Amino acid sequence: MAKEFTDADVHQIIESGRPVVIDFWATWCGPCVGMTPIVNELAEEYEGRVEIGKYNIEEQNDLAAEYRIMSIPVFLFFKDGKQIRDLRLAGSQSKATLQANIEKLLAL
Repeated sequence: MAKEFTDADVHQIIESGRPVVIDFWATWCGPCVGMTPIVNELAEEYEGRVEIGKYNIEEQNDLAAEYRIMSIPVFLFFKDGKQIRDLRLAGSQSKATLQANIEKLLAL
């Protein structure tokens, strides 16, 4: 199951240096809710190798403002404490697309 990232812990998680994937979402967003099972599956499959979590923009907003999240769902990828801009995904994604981007993240 994907972790719930909050403004209180997300910077520490990113700065850990580990690969991180953040799903920016909200409960009122149909495509976001539709992505939840896929994100949870990937969190289980990559447990111990990639920190995969959900960041609810209804409850948190500092990180969303920092990365200028204007629409959701959006997936951001981080490694060594830095955002990997080439891997940013917006909108609903297939599991295969997310997996391919996670594998690219791990290969960096």
